Amino acid sequence: MFKKMFYVVAVLAFTVTLALPQGKGGGKAAPKGPGMALTSPDFEDGGIIPDKFTQAVPMAVSPRLEWTNVPADTQSFVLIMHDPDNALNGGTDDVLHWIMFNIPGTARSLAGGLPSDAQLPDGTIQAKGIRNVGYMGPGNAAINPYHHYTLELFALNAKLTLGPDASRADIMKAMDTHTVGKAVLVGRFKRPQ
Repeated sequence: MFKKMFYVVAVLAFTVTLALPQGKGGGKAAPKGPGMALTSPDFEDGGIIPDKFTQAVPMAVSPRLEWTNVPADTQSFVLIMHDPDNALNGGTDDVLHWIMFNIPGTARSLAGGLPSDAQLPDGTIQAKGIRNVGYMGPGNAAINPYHHYTLELFALNAKLTLGPDASRADIMKAMDTHTVGKAVLVGRFKRPQ
């Protein structure tokens, strides 16, 4: 009886030891909480982007964006909107619809209908997308399947020392080693028939 009880206690102790967090180099750290989230009151994640934000209308406006669960050491944000379903000129690049950086780290939203200025009053810089500085709405043709327009918001622990003439590659390189969080929002669109 004593041996059987000793065996049960030993197995339980071993099981509990495996379940406990390990010291240096062992086990996984406990999760730090929910990750950063990007949403829009104008369309749901995975939903259809309304025409007023697209090239289906003559003067498309940018949607409102909101984000939560920002890492504590965030100094600025970078926002990139692109169409990963479109291979530009048969290459590996996709279509860049909007890129902005040095959005203040204290910001938790972007207003809709932002102007196409290279520098906004809060210090945010909008660089050139595929055509112009500022927002360019989705424009996928009606004959195609829906494209997935992807908005990526990066939280950085620094501000970027770049100007509005920076390319996406320049911005991505400058972000390297400074990204502390990321959130993604996807909207679908194809032109009405």
